[in-house]
Formats: sequence, structure tokens, C-alpha cells
Amino acid sequence: MTTAEAAHIQETPIRLELESRYLAYALSTIISRSLPDVRDGLKPVHRRILYAMRGLHLDPDAAFKKSARVVGDVIGKYHPHGDQAAYDAMVRLAQSFAARYPLVDGQGNFGNVDGDSAAAMRYTEARLTRVANALLENLDQNTVDFTDTYDGSSQEPVVLPARFPNLLANGSTGIAVGMSTSIPPHNVGEIMDACLQLIHNPDISIAELMRSLPGPDFPSGGVLISSLAERQEVYQSGRGSLRLRSRWHKEEVPYAKGVARGAWRLVVTEIPYQVSKSRLIERIAQLILSRQSPFLADIRDESDSEIRIVLEPQSIRHDPEMIMAYLFKNSDLETRVTVNLNVITADTRPQVLDLKGLLRAWLDHRFEVWTRHSRHELAGIAARLHLLAAHLIVHLNIDEVIAIIKEHDEPAPVLMHRFGLDALQAEAILNLRLRALRRLEEMNIRKEIAEKEARAEQLRALLADESLLWQAIAAELQKTRSEFADPRRTELAAPPPEITLKLEDMTPREPVTLILSVKGWIKGIRGYEDPDISKIRFKGEDRLLQTVKLFTNDTLSFVSRSGKVFSLLADRLPAGKGYGEPLTVLFDIEGPDPILWAMVVDPQQEYFVSTRLSQGFRIRGGDLISNYRAGKQVIVFKPGDQLLHIHPVQGQSVAAMTTRLMLVCSLTEFPLLPRGKGVRIQRLTKEELLVDLITFDPANGITLDSGKRQKLLTDLAPWQGVRASRGALLPYGFLSGATFIGHTSNSTLFQEEQPAPLNGELPFEENE
Repeated sequence: MTTAEAAHIQETPIRLELESRYLAYALSTIISRSLPDVRDGLKPVHRRILYAMRGLHLDPDAAFKKSARVVGDVIGKYHPHGDQAAYDAMVRLAQSFAARYPLVDGQGNFGNVDGDSAAAMRYTEARLTRVANALLENLDQNTVDFTDTYDGSSQEPVVLPARFPNLLANGSTGIAVGMSTSIPPHNVGEIMDACLQLIHNPDISIAELMRSLPGPDFPSGGVLISSLAERQEVYQSGRGSLRLRSRWHKEEVPYAKGVARGAWRLVVTEIPYQVSKSRLIERIAQLILSRQSPFLADIRDESDSEIRIVLEPQSIRHDPEMIMAYLFKNSDLETRVTVNLNVITADTRPQVLDLKGLLRAWLDHRFEVWTRHSRHELAGIAARLHLLAAHLIVHLNIDEVIAIIKEHDEPAPVLMHRFGLDALQAEAILNLRLRALRRLEEMNIRKEIAEKEARAEQLRALLADESLLWQAIAAELQKTRSEFADPRRTELAAPPPEITLKLEDMTPREPVTLILSVKGWIKGIRGYEDPDISKIRFKGEDRLLQTVKLFTNDTLSFVSRSGKVFSLLADRLPAGKGYGEPLTVLFDIEGPDPILWAMVVDPQQEYFVSTRLSQGFRIRGGDLISNYRAGKQVIVFKPGDQLLHIHPVQGQSVAAMTTRLMLVCSLTEFPLLPRGKGVRIQRLTKEELLVDLITFDPANGITLDSGKRQKLLTDLAPWQGVRASRGALLPYGFLSGATFIGHTSNSTLFQEEQPAPLNGELPFEENE
């Protein structure tokens, strides 16, 4: 490095340098790539595509040209980025299901609502639509500013004149650095009505504007079920979300052979905006195959140019409203449309505007376009009148003018001196062709002069009075409305009443018996009669662990040794023939974590959890249900501890016993937890374990069973105490091996592996 080069090196903190460079990148992304301009609703790439197509004279009435030709001009002259990126942007402008009012008229495969991509650019052809022509109208009449292209070889418009309100009509989405935009499409007729209201009453409120522009209007239709208050909040704040549902109807199936009387099916005719039809059908098919939607038998795609998705119910007894409510919740038949009215304003700043701000910005742009166009036209009229004055002189002095031209090598100065002309007028006279002289009739010239002067007077009056200019803009809005307005596609509806829907509610209630084996294989035997246990087949040395009688719409929870629960709708039990299926296929059970027992869980019921080392807590039934394949950890064990019971709560008292002692305490002493270790039930000494536990109503007492005798205890005062105390000795004759009667004991499931006794008395521990 030379001394001169070293002298130009400046030291700067790397943090400041990184901040400045990242800020420059962020601003470039926000301004030049991701956010649309509030005036024409276009991002730079879209604006350059339309401008390049205009340069190729691809008007709506012109012949199509290859998309590759358009992309070549776009990336070669204006947009130095990848050709595929430019082509993808052009494709979206041509898709009628993506753009409410397409700006490109495409010929060939430009993709479809199934999510299939467009054909390569060498196969497709394109031209501008009438909507795009309205955006480009008067572009060459000094209505907008131009700037140099990236290489300085030509110029491109900074913004388009935009007679069409493209921003709200077609919407826009984009993600920048630290910000994003999501503007839904609207109906252009409603936009024009709202703009006319705003012109007539600049102080109008957003609520009043929404009488004309009540909400988005998506190209794919659907039903917008957000309330008026929700939509108004979105339009006032510029942010929020709206609920969009598919349109559907119930279709009666004509009676025929093999078709039951009264048969029907559901037909979806419109799906939410930007939802892939093929993925939507795939998702619903997965629900059917996985038996998560047992009320559906089949789904078919019968779409052609119009969407028609057929849903076949499992039974005609099902409620169509309930079926659709479930599908709305579990598939993209209902989506949330995010709204973020973030745009680049006229002073090149990103800003979130409300509805009135967006309309005001576009009207102000049209006011500016009209002002500049009027001045440009006025200047053109002045120039034309200047030349017409010279033409009139030629007509009145035709012979003399011809003589001067014939006699002088440089006739221009002579003409200027003789008739008082300027250089521009003299040059115009000299450039006249001889055949044009016959058209220089005095009456025609004077008539054109009068017309031009009258038009100039109108323009001067227009520029001098803003009210006249706004009247002209209002007339233009009416013209645009009549040219482009069409019926609304998206229905606005009040939010439907919320349906508390559970999968078990949609499942027919039929009796079934669960068969659970020691090695964790399960199956369900359908029917009303008790199954013959001796005839049940098990694999290898496997054997029966438990049977549970329940109904197909009950929820089963399987409890593992580690304290996890895995849940399953009884209707999804494997068929009773054969060996069934292992639980490891249905759930993600980690390592050697055997299932101890299965239980029918009522989400509204309260349960009591107890362990061998005398820990316990209350838990709601809903917390004993897991919606995950990996299960849900419900019980946290102390070292060496094991689960004893999970019982439905049957009263306000708790009775617990060891082999010698029994304690009765209040249920309210135990916390209600969604998961945890619990608190101590009964204080134990070394080698002691909790043998049994029951919740009961004190008025009914409790019954003890020693295996040889039973005894009902109604006076429980000797054993009454507080939680975590020792209690008192069991009655004579029950001091070894007694249990409670009045609940379904699960303790037999633990006989094979008892926890090792701990040395010393267990420390008192509260719930962590």
C-alpha cells in the first residue's frame, strides 16, 4: 500500500459501519422491493413490467407476444434481477384467482388454484388489460416524474398516473426488513363510491365511508364472517385480521339403486383467498383416513372451470352444520386474513394508514396528475396557437411567402422581419409541404384557433379553482366506475354463533369393549354383548391386562409408568379381529415406558391422583387428555415412587391407608393442578407404602375389605386428621391387607413391580 493510499484510509467503529450498511439495505428492501406505493399500488417490479409492456405496444387490442420477450425487456432495461423472479411477478398479475382485477392478459398456462406453477416463459404469451391501460393513461403527458434507470441509459416512471385505484382494488402483500404489508383486494365500484363520498365531504368518518366500502372483496369469493365492529377496527387502525370462510351448500342426492332415500352431500363452491385447492383436499382426506373426522366417508374434487368439492357424509343422520363447523376449525375451509395497511407514501416514507388515509392519498395523487396534465395540455395549446398564427399569415400572404422562399437562400430571417415572426414560427412555415398548402384555409384555421382558445380558457379556470378540478375528478371516477365495476364476489355475513364442537360429539354412540394386553396391544370389540375373554387372541406370550366397557364417542386415556397420558377416541380403536395394534404405532412412546392401565375420561369430571409414596393432588379431566402423539406429562414422581390410583372424585373427604394405619382428611386440603408432584397425603415411615385411597361422602361412610370380611365405618372421628399426619390404627381384623370398597381399584396392575422402600421417614414436601 502506497503512502497516498494509506492517507485516504479512515478508521470507524465497526458497529457504526455495520449499522449504516444494514440500514441502507433495509431501506432499499422497504422502498424498492417489498412495500407498494400508495398512489398506484405497485411495487417497482410490477411497475417496470407494465412500463416495459407499454414500450412493446402490448395494448389490450394488440397481438400477444411471448412472455420471454417481456421479461427480457424488463430485466435488460429496468429491473436487473433474475428472470424467474420477474416472470413470477408477471404471472401473478395475470392470475384471475390471485388478482381481483388482473393487469396482464395471459395466454397459455399461467398456473391454477391447485397451486400448480405456470408454464415456462417461452411457452406463454401476454399483453396488457384495460385495467393496466388505465394505470398507464396519460403517462407521456408530464403527469408524473421520471428517473434514470439503473444504468442511466433511459428513464422510467417513478409512479404511474393510475386512473384505476389499484392499491385497494388488487391489494398487495410483502415482507421487508422489520415490517410487512398485507392489503386485501376490494370491489372497485365500492371504492369509487367511497371516493366520491370523500370528495363531497372531506371530514367524513370511516364508519360513514364503510357504508359504501364495507369490506374486502376477494377474487375467490367466500364468506367474510367478521362483524362490522371488527372490520371498522381494522380500517381505523390499519391492522388486524378478518375471518374468511368457504361457501358451501347441502345438495340432495336423487334416489337411485344403491342410494338411500334422503341421501345428501355437501358441496363447496368457493374457497378462501390464496388457499391451494389441492392442499385443502389433501388435508381433509388426511382427516378422513386418520379417522379424525369419522363423520365423513369420502371427498372428491369435481372442479372444472368452477370449484366443486364434494364431501360425502358417513351417515345421513349427521348434522351438516356440525360437520362444516368441525372442518372450518380443522382445515383451511376457514382462514384468517391478515390486514396491515402499510404503504410507501408520496414522500417516500413507509407508513400504516387507515382506510380514509389510503383513499385520500390516491385522490391527492389524481389531483396532482390532473394539475400536471392540465398544465401540459395548456402549454401544448399555447404552442399550437403560436403555430396557427404563422399558418394564418401564410394563408393571407401565400404568394409573397413563396416569393421570399424562392428568392432567398436563407428565407427565415426575411420572413421573421417581414411578418414579425419568431424563429419557431418561421421554421414551421419553411417545413410545410406543398401539399399542405391547400389545407390552409382561413375558416379552418380560425375555427381551430377558436376551439383551442376556448379549451385553454377551460383549463385556466380549472387550474384557478380547486372545486372545478375536484368536479372533473369526480366525473372521471364515475366514468371509471361504469367501465370497471362488477358485482361483489365475497359475501358479508354476521359471525355465526360459536359451536362448541368436539370430535366425540360427531361420533355415533355405539358400545365397544377395549382389550388391553400386558405388552401394550389394544383392540376394540364392537357390540352390546360381553365378549368371551377366553376366545380373545394374544400374540406370543402376551396376555390380558385390562378390559374397559365404553362407547365409541368416549375418550380413552392410557396412563404410562412415567406419569404420561396418551389419549384416543374410542371409535379409532383397531378392529377386534386379530391381535389388534401396539400402542407404539398410535403414540410416540419413548423407551421402556409400559402402559399401566386405560381409563375413560370425562373432561368435566374432577379426579384424584395418588402415588405409592403418599403424594396426591386433584386434577380436572380435561388435563388428563392429550392431543399429542408424544403424550403429556401429568404426574412428576419423586425418586422410587409409582402411581397408585387416578380416581374420579366422589365426595368431599379423602381416606388413605397403609397396611396398619388409616387417615381421613378433607379434599380441600389438596391443590387442583394441571400437572405436578402433588402434596403429601399421609406421613409414612420407612418401608411403608400407601396401600389404597378413596374419595367419599362422609354421610355415606366407607367400607373396608380384608378379603375375608367387610365392615362399614360411619363414625370416622378416630381417624379424622389433617393432611400429612399419621392417622390411627385400622380396626381389629383389618391390620394386614385391607382395601376400600366403592371404587374400581387399579392397584392390581402394580403387583409385579413394587417400589423399593426408602430408608427412614419420608421428608415432608409441598408441591413444587
